[in-house]
Amino acid sequence: MDLVFGINAVQESLRGRLRRPVELFLLRDRSARLQELVQDAAAAAVPVRFRERTDLDRLAGSPHHQGAVLRVEPFAYADLDDLLARWRASQRPALFLVLDGITDPHNLGALLRSAEAAGSQGAIIPKDRACQVTPVVDRAAAGALAHVPLCRVTNLARSLEELKREGVWILGLAGGEGSLPIYQADLAGDVALVVGSEGSGLRPNVRRHCDMVVSIPMQGALSSLNASVAGAIALFEGVRQRMRHGAPPDGLDGRGN
Repeated sequence: MDLVFGINAVQESLRGRLRRPVELFLLRDRSARLQELVQDAAAAAVPVRFRERTDLDRLAGSPHHQGAVLRVEPFAYADLDDLLARWRASQRPALFLVLDGITDPHNLGALLRSAEAAGSQGAIIPKDRACQVTPVVDRAAAGALAHVPLCRVTNLARSLEELKREGVWILGLAGGEGSLPIYQADLAGDVALVVGSEGSGLRPNVRRHCDMVVSIPMQGALSSLNASVAGAIALFEGVRQRMRHGAPPDGLDGRGN
């Protein structure tokens, strides 16, 4: 079993559909927000155990659990076919997030949180030389992994070609010569946004498989943004364009409602 901790992450996991919650551990001297988790657990038929803070520290392996630790079934990566099926079922334009070598778990979690908030039908990461799902990622994602499927693939370039065969336009996010300002690109249709690693950006082979390379215009002295910030800007430029065309992503609440 895996552990999710932190009030937001636990609450979303109790309400989510992708991972089954098994057992909830709460601080014995609970606040009003922790009491709300008791109600969520009851609605999900999840047993609640009350513990002292030192017990929760030991269980979570960290003191930063906010008094809530949830045992959930092991995280299961989705297949690419699952992501495509989710897109077709949504009857909305595709908005996939592809991450090329993100290694910082906080960046990965933040990107997944942005993808869920933007109504993305799923995210794709490589199996090698990239961060995988950990409790730190789960906490940074603030429960997004309970709602947005995450696919792990052996060959990212091959997966991009498969998306292309489905009619998805691949946009690589990178600066430099030859890139188009993202505000001039069409993100209202079926698109996959590819975000490169924190240090070197898009790998050459991945960049070659992009239909277009776009960049975020920088107005200050700095020449680049944190990967999670850049990804969020790109995702919500897609949201803005879709709302302008009367076609918001798969549920503005990120859950397809």
